Amino acid sequence: MKIKSHYFPFFIGVLFSLNATAQSKEVSSAWPEIKNVNKPWARWWWMGSAVDKPNLKSSLIDFQKVGIGGVEITPIYGVKGEENNFIDYLSPKYMDMLNYTIKTADSLGLQVDMVLGTGWPYGGPQVTLPYAATKLVVEKYDVKKEEVFNKEIKANPEKEKIPAQLLAVTAFGADGSYVDLTKQLNGNILNWEALNTSYTLYAVFAGKTGQQVKRAAPGGKGYTLDHYSEEALKAYVVPFDKALTGFEGKLRAIFNDSFEVYGTDFTPLFLQEFEKRRGYDLKKYLPELLVKEESEIGNRVKSDYRETISDLLLNKFDVPWTKWANAKNFKTKLQAHGSPGNLIDLYASADIPECETFGSMPYDIPGFRREIEDIRDGDADPVMLKFSSSAAHISGKPLTSSETFTWLRDHFKTALSQCKPEAEDLLLNGINHIFLHGSTYSPKKAQWPGWKFYASVNFNANNSIWEDAPGLFSYIANCQSLLQAGKPDNSTLLYYPVYDTWGKSFEGNLFFQFKIHSLKEWLYGTSFYDTTEKLMEKGFGVDFISDSFIAQATVKDGLIVLPGNSYKTLVVPNCDKMPLATLEKLIALKKAGAKVIFEGLPESVPGLKDYVAQNQKLANLIASNTMMVEPVSDVFKALAEANEMPETLVNTGLKFIKRDLNGEKIYYLVNHTAKTIEGFIPLAVANKEVLILDPLTRKTGNAVVQKQEAITMVKVKIESGKSLFLKTENTASEKPWNYYTAQSEPIALTGEWNLTFEKGGPALPASAKVTKLDSWTKISPEAEAFSGTATYILQFDKPKVAAKNWQLNLGDVRESAKVWLNGKYIGPAWSVPFSIELGKLKSRNNELKIQVTNLSANRVRDMEMHGKEWKIFYEINMVDKDYNKFDATKWAPMPSGLKGPVTITPLKNDKN
Repeated sequence: MKIKSHYFPFFIGVLFSLNATAQSKEVSSAWPEIKNVNKPWARWWWMGSAVDKPNLKSSLIDFQKVGIGGVEITPIYGVKGEENNFIDYLSPKYMDMLNYTIKTADSLGLQVDMVLGTGWPYGGPQVTLPYAATKLVVEKYDVKKEEVFNKEIKANPEKEKIPAQLLAVTAFGADGSYVDLTKQLNGNILNWEALNTSYTLYAVFAGKTGQQVKRAAPGGKGYTLDHYSEEALKAYVVPFDKALTGFEGKLRAIFNDSFEVYGTDFTPLFLQEFEKRRGYDLKKYLPELLVKEESEIGNRVKSDYRETISDLLLNKFDVPWTKWANAKNFKTKLQAHGSPGNLIDLYASADIPECETFGSMPYDIPGFRREIEDIRDGDADPVMLKFSSSAAHISGKPLTSSETFTWLRDHFKTALSQCKPEAEDLLLNGINHIFLHGSTYSPKKAQWPGWKFYASVNFNANNSIWEDAPGLFSYIANCQSLLQAGKPDNSTLLYYPVYDTWGKSFEGNLFFQFKIHSLKEWLYGTSFYDTTEKLMEKGFGVDFISDSFIAQATVKDGLIVLPGNSYKTLVVPNCDKMPLATLEKLIALKKAGAKVIFEGLPESVPGLKDYVAQNQKLANLIASNTMMVEPVSDVFKALAEANEMPETLVNTGLKFIKRDLNGEKIYYLVNHTAKTIEGFIPLAVANKEVLILDPLTRKTGNAVVQKQEAITMVKVKIESGKSLFLKTENTASEKPWNYYTAQSEPIALTGEWNLTFEKGGPALPASAKVTKLDSWTKISPEAEAFSGTATYILQFDKPKVAAKNWQLNLGDVRESAKVWLNGKYIGPAWSVPFSIELGKLKSRNNELKIQVTNLSANRVRDMEMHGKEWKIFYEINMVDKDYNKFDATKWAPMPSGLKGPVTITPLKNDKN
């Protein structure tokens, strides 16, 4: 039967729907229905926006087929030679392509997000200089006693290439006097005589950073936007108001990337906003503000300055940005990290807070590879990740997303098995909406490896890992289907003392960013960080809380109630500074019956305004509530006295997160240790049956449990590198879980393997017979250059062991595999450990078929060694993991194929 091309997306969708239905009959209904929001999504780079409808359709079909649930469109710089196909951002043709993308995605069951601009950060041709990113510029002039100062005041043109706007001039006398000379200006001319003493004049300017949009697409170049001005934001969205008319509710969300607006510590109305918010005239304290050394007054003024920046970013940009998007029935998705503000409040201002990971983390899983030459050290610190998920949890946002796998390995060198534990660490810390970074739109006409974004990983059909990517994406979807269910079940709040960071000098740098790449500057070594780690290591579920959310808290039945959830306890770590209002509220909460535990007490209020009197009030408040605020010497003892019980299962080495679903608990358990964890583990819930769900295979079954007064002991077996979900219930709902154990030592499969190269390039090597498994790159020069898929077939007889089930272990797989036994497809093996249950064996002539796909690295290496150029992109073009020029000729061939040893192990079911 021929299928007309315009029906093809629909036909594919029906096939996958039928396939999913067939699969659902084979697995338990205990699994939630998989929806597109459960699946991983992908950031979709449009190079030069040189897209066309046939290739958009085929790309979206590719996404749907492998299990991606949606895309986030980011237009960027283009491809050399494609200039005639570039499409200007927001032009009628661009909007037609966007509209077609949304409609096609919808027909395939996908959704679409978009960036409000091109590249990053927000900016573009509509940003005029008055609304461009702004910085504080101060010029100083010395005026002697009785000297007449008569000159034009302007910023140093050598430093300020863009003329700065003069806002104020003040004079500070050697005798301590202060004069505001702003009203004496005639334009930029000041005519003034210093009468009684010598003076230093401070001229305050609103300068421009000059920063342009980074990686801008055609039609998107221009200044970066002032992120502290609602007027600037309103002007910025004018083109979008017009272009997005008719798109209301069709786009899922508007995205804003990490705060990479560099050096912007000011806005033209900053002085007025500062006085309104901090209660005093900043101009009177310019010398203290600008001093580089640590000083009491200087640090307090700097703290107020940084808090004002945070207030403006939140209230003049992020909050109205979400309000603007919501009015069009769009959600917002915000990466707050890198911002010069309180991350908790900023993340919480969006509908979907988003964190990101960058680089590669280490794991103790045997067989997990992390070759030093292919990685850059990662910064996926669990404490940092929890800022975004905590913001979602306390504000009532059901999703926390993540830009995931950025530079996980060098280009073309990322295996699916290397993605899995990184994704798991995100899920374990409250992220439940993973975005791949990323996928580059690449038309079919493009020479392999196609169009590529400069940063890895590139997930698309040109990359050989696409062959088995459905395994990874299915695993993520299974996990997220449960981790989006119900509500978070962390019960301990931890106060984040942001003023301890804002109140430092930082050598006079007023613009301090809370970046993921600079955790040593603001997070590591703090009492807050140490307490978080201490609580998590002991098995407490922790969310962070800010001063503003403490202000919103109420107490009901002894629980601390926030907009998004209720908590049993609130822990205050040692901190130097805390607003008086925050301590007053904490005491009020405690008096109302809340469990508030102090590890230490603040020594001072932050900021300058009336700080001496405020400090005295703070001291009096502490003195009059001594018993209420007495610091504890043992936080764990205090938590126990508050009836806050940890999950002691962490003592086994397992990592966990849990959720509450209508009163039942869902536990996600991951084993990143070097050994199998098996036996009975405790759940801090009494008298329950427990359902086990395996997100890798979707198998389910009821666990063997031992019910105790305060806990339920659950029998589990979790190999290193694997995970399970546990779901509590009152009555067993499924057949018993199969606890398989080995009957004997693994038995090696030996003999002659028939190796056939199936698909890939640059050419298919000749078939071969292999008696000793090793990298196929050693077979021939053609095999060394090959990237793609090959099939291994082995005939073998069943060992003389009686067993109803056998486990196949493939040993060292480079890099992913699919397994057939006697013509029946068994399943994929794409993650460490590369093992799978085979079921029964025939007595003789069993045929084992293993289809292995390697990485694309060897084919790229071969291309470059033959002088074939594929790096044809504008701007940054291609770089390696260290941002040096990309050069694959320096690489050694990457081992490929089935390296083994391949073994089978007879299994028995142990239900005791």
